[in-house]
Amino acid sequence: MPRPLNVTEKILAAHCGEEEVHPGQFIEASVDLALGNDITAPIAIREFESLGVDGVFDRDKVVLVPDHFTPNKDIKSAEQSKILREFAKKHEITNYFEVGRMGIEHALLPEMGLVLPGDLVIGADSHTCTYGAVGAFSTGVGSTDLAAVMATGKVWLRVPKSILFTYTGERPAWVGGKDLILHTIGRIGVDGALYCAMELTGPAIRSLPMDDRLTMCNMAIEAGGKNGIIQIDDITSEYVSGRAKRPYATHYSDDDADFAGRIDIDVSSLSPQVSKPHLPENAVAVEELSGVAVDQAVIGSCTNGRISDMELAHRLLAGRQVADGVRCIIIPATQAIYLQCVRNGWVEDFVEAGAVFSTPTCGPCLGGHMGVLAAGEKAIATTNRNFVGRMGHPESEVYLANPAVAAASAVTGRITHPREVVGDD
Repeated sequence: MPRPLNVTEKILAAHCGEEEVHPGQFIEASVDLALGNDITAPIAIREFESLGVDGVFDRDKVVLVPDHFTPNKDIKSAEQSKILREFAKKHEITNYFEVGRMGIEHALLPEMGLVLPGDLVIGADSHTCTYGAVGAFSTGVGSTDLAAVMATGKVWLRVPKSILFTYTGERPAWVGGKDLILHTIGRIGVDGALYCAMELTGPAIRSLPMDDRLTMCNMAIEAGGKNGIIQIDDITSEYVSGRAKRPYATHYSDDDADFAGRIDIDVSSLSPQVSKPHLPENAVAVEELSGVAVDQAVIGSCTNGRISDMELAHRLLAGRQVADGVRCIIIPATQAIYLQCVRNGWVEDFVEAGAVFSTPTCGPCLGGHMGVLAAGEKAIATTNRNFVGRMGHPESEVYLANPAVAAASAVTGRITHPREVVGDD
């Protein structure tokens, strides 16, 4: 009789044709979706072509999204995007997203219904772990791994141990998924879940909207996690209903499944969190950093560029002004989100507040464009990493926060709890 399995083990077992798998086991698994972007895919394409195969394993299961330096910021980035464009045309890739259709990959794929519960997804980008929010096993790989998957449809994996994180209590005002995951990383450290599956559960997760779940799973890698995952529930079903264009599987952890560790977190007394430079684990309550002046606020990225993030930014900025000397850059994660902001009238409010509203791009998150920092400058950002030089000059600093904190800080010119600007409404 098979041993009790957790949800990650069940998905991996289903994709390698085994009744059960165990942590540490090496498996060859079938892939439902393989993803590359304008930084990682050109390398994968070069390696793919060196294999001498006739075509990709399935033109419907390879996804190419030029999102990091697009619209192209220079000749080199234009050449990178051209490689994707020509490869997609040559192999008749169904899911190639050109500028105008493009969005930030980890927001675009769930929005389009391309990643679904029970899937095994790999991507040549570390934040591929985002899709665990819809009950998929998803993880980042190297470009050469992506090349092999594009050719064979298979990936070689070591089954990770799983850690169960149980969140209880009612979230206070202005506390969302970004705060829960920053607090978690602060508690266990950036290597606290190294090569482990982070299974997120508990009443506070079950009440969490899908956008916030995507944010939490997105940052599993910042704790060293192999993947983050949330079991399917009514919120998942509502999200994927109408988006899914193919059947999908549902998997749940057995009640007596094994976990390498169990961590309980009560969120009821949590304040909005801010991670100080230069690691995401440096998470503290926003009140501890009150008064730290900022030069730039960035609201967007694959972590916090969804419509609910835009709504939070709007609540703080509408009818107010960005502080003198502060650059406020707002980047919706997809074209659909951009269009919804236009239809809602939010874009006019953002611009009148003194903010910049951009087409979808990863841009400033990796110090690429659309908000690169100079020496000595400080940014508060809804992005996922604040390493040395992450957003520009090695002597700049990045503070990670949720969209409400970032917008409030743009208004005051210093790191600020949102209630200082709008109260607890």
